[in-house]
Amino acid sequence: MGWMVIIISIFVVWVASLCKIFLAPSSQLKSTFLNEGPAFHKRNVLLVVAHPDDESMFFSPTISYLTSRGHNLYLLCLSVGNADGMGRIRKDELYRACAVHKVQLQQVKVMDHPDLQLVTFDSYGVSGHCNHRDVHYGVRKFVHDSSPRNVEAWELASINILRKYSGPLDIWLSNLESVQHSRGVMHCLLNENPRKSFLAMAEHSSQWVWFRKLFVSFSSYTYVNTLRKIK
Repeated sequence: MGWMVIIISIFVVWVASLCKIFLAPSSQLKSTFLNEGPAFHKRNVLLVVAHPDDESMFFSPTISYLTSRGHNLYLLCLSVGNADGMGRIRKDELYRACAVHKVQLQQVKVMDHPDLQLVTFDSYGVSGHCNHRDVHYGVRKFVHDSSPRNVEAWELASINILRKYSGPLDIWLSNLESVQHSRGVMHCLLNENPRKSFLAMAEHSSQWVWFRKLFVSFSSYTYVNTLRKIK
């Protein structure tokens, strides 16, 4: 009986979380990320990822937020993901996924320099993947050593495994976490169209195997991103 109550409670909160995303008035979903002044200013934003499909598996809420608000989003992918000899295929898949995300294809750049060390995720890189972590350190080094002062850098905050696979339930904890930090340091972005995450990830057909389908379904990164300012 006790287990039944727990299961029903989780189901109710899960449904309530989805309703929060799909049915809440836009004012309740409003974030001040890149829009803290009284007037809207279109910003140029560069999203840096390690592999084709990172943008759809981890950054869909951020991409949805930026494109729906009219910001100029550019995407830089630092490899073609050629570990299995499928680099050309995965590069084409990335362009198709970006089309689903409404990212202009001329604003998508894929690099595959043989001497490039994959040096933005945070320092853990969501899954601990070494390439994800190296991208973080590379961006961080650029910001600290050589970037103009008017460039801001943000990292996708990694979370523990229970939150990571809690699906939309994590929107409550992510929102609570963001409001506890100083204004302008951390932002919680809800994915207003989670279905687009599935459609975009499906364009990565070479990677769209059963366990990634489960990941996109149950990963909190499909439903919410918490961005933290890199200091």
